[in-house]
Amino acid sequence: MKNITLSADESLIEAARARARAEHTTLNEAFRRWLASYAQTQARLDRYEAVMQDLRGKLKVGAKLSRESMNER
Repeated sequence: MKNITLSADESLIEAARARARAEHTTLNEAFRRWLASYAQTQARLDRYEAVMQDLRGKLKVGAKLSRESMNER
């Protein structure tokens, strides 16, 4: 695993450490999870687009609902 150095406001770091403690983890682990999520955003969007493309033309929508039927309780 490679180390990196980041700079941030001291009060922000302390607040992040407090949140990590409340979540029973470390600031390093929270940052690693965030970094993985951040790095994989485009891959998730690409998978979503592929699924949506695959579903196009395969789903059928039922009858159009009237205003009255949508507002029924």
